[in-house]
Amino acid sequence: MAEEEKSKTSPFMLYNSMTKQKEVFKSKVKGEVSMYVCGVTAYDFSHIGHARAYVAFDVLYRYLMELGYKVTYVRNFTDVDDKIIRRANERKENNPEDPLSDPLKLSNHFCEEFLKDMDDLQCQLPTHQPRVSDHMDQIRDMIAKIIENGYAYPLDGDVYFAADKFPKYGRLSRRKLEDNRAGERVAVDSRKRHPADFALWKAAKPGEPSWDSPWGPGRPGWHIECSAMSKEYLTYSFDIHGGGMDLIFPHHENELAQSCAACEETDVGYWLHNGFVTVNEEKMSKSTGNFFSIREVTKQYHPLALRYFLLSMNYNSPVNYSLSQIDLASDAIYRVYQTLEDCRDALKSFDDESSNVKPKSNSKPSGERSEAVNFIKDFECKMADDLHTAEILKGSLQDALKSINNELNGLKKKQKPQKLLAVRSLKELEDAVKKVLGVLGLLSTLSYSEVLLQLKEKALIRAELTEDEVTHLIEERAVARKNKDFAKSDEVRSKLTTKGISLMDLPQGTTWRPCVPE
Repeated sequence: MAEEEKSKTSPFMLYNSMTKQKEVFKSKVKGEVSMYVCGVTAYDFSHIGHARAYVAFDVLYRYLMELGYKVTYVRNFTDVDDKIIRRANERKENNPEDPLSDPLKLSNHFCEEFLKDMDDLQCQLPTHQPRVSDHMDQIRDMIAKIIENGYAYPLDGDVYFAADKFPKYGRLSRRKLEDNRAGERVAVDSRKRHPADFALWKAAKPGEPSWDSPWGPGRPGWHIECSAMSKEYLTYSFDIHGGGMDLIFPHHENELAQSCAACEETDVGYWLHNGFVTVNEEKMSKSTGNFFSIREVTKQYHPLALRYFLLSMNYNSPVNYSLSQIDLASDAIYRVYQTLEDCRDALKSFDDESSNVKPKSNSKPSGERSEAVNFIKDFECKMADDLHTAEILKGSLQDALKSINNELNGLKKKQKPQKLLAVRSLKELEDAVKKVLGVLGLLSTLSYSEVLLQLKEKALIRAELTEDEVTHLIEERAVARKNKDFAKSDEVRSKLTTKGISLMDLPQGTTWRPCVPE
């Protein structure tokens, strides 16, 4: 059952960049949602800014399906672009035999690498993933229609959109036409009729890939591709258009203008934009050395830790990446899975008995809901309010984990039937936590213990230690404790803690777990 039918008390609200306010979400077709999200320009490994965008829209995708919608999710690949051509040419100059010196081979390679990163981050595959190079017919047809409608003009093999012919230009970005520049990824062309005019088609240049067209051989401008592909898969009227805030102008502004110029019935219900990622409070930039690819981060941190970090701020808020913050996220996801593992271990011996136990009608005061039900209700309420994932991770999820641990600590002290009722409550809480983690994309297909092992392996990489070296230090500390050399014992513990390894002394011996480095 779709959201408008399912919940009358908590309508699903989304912040619409067009109206600058939260609005109740209503799809154009009952029970169905059509969504287009601008994809990557595939010329290099994707960075954490990309992760920010696609994790955010993956959560939206998952939540819409949780609400019962049939979702058509389109996310494109830009595989024909100036940046791709420049990078391919650079590779050719360094090595003429480099197979990736061909622009289309280069972009195909990094499309595949992007998909590996998305899989690591547990982003579900969209319904369609169109590439520019496969949609030249649709692009040329749309450009021809825009020219026919009087909103574009050919110029020496190029085709430009005439921004001043479109009265509503600037309504998404709230920019005045006279304040706008070209809105392209290249230098301003003095031949244009107006500085804000932007390229729909670019005439072929020597050594660049090109396709035939009525205006001569060439390739598409950056903006027209998304208009053509969203129309191809979703028509001119669809529910959600998403992307990063940096795309509001010029990309989305130009998309909107050219789509409307091709078809006056163009209508996007909601424009959604995710917040920027900064690194140590500064804009990400390769030139300043504070630029991180997804692959660089996941070499040292579990992908679930990166996803948890990205969801620890609401999707349309800025998020600052730093080692201290990703360390906290890694520690948090470890605690989640350790709690679930402890819960499973404790419940194993009760599986058969507790399955037949039903709570007494007077086990809770009249009208009082179980902790599991309260947790799910709180989750639904926060998600319905413009996907407030941060409040879930930092608030209600922590409360649920605390409740599980409290129940586990008191389980042995209980007598039947109270013990079996507690077990039933624990199972409900575990199921509720798993459901929430599933919608947030934080529930691995691996077992709890396998995820914990992976998190420990990443901690060892960060600490630049092997399991054997940690074991040796634990044994060294045990000898020091036996000899009452507590200074040495504390030194070993402190040394490991500064590297993100926390020692735990248990009745069966000393073990370790990852921690936030001190």
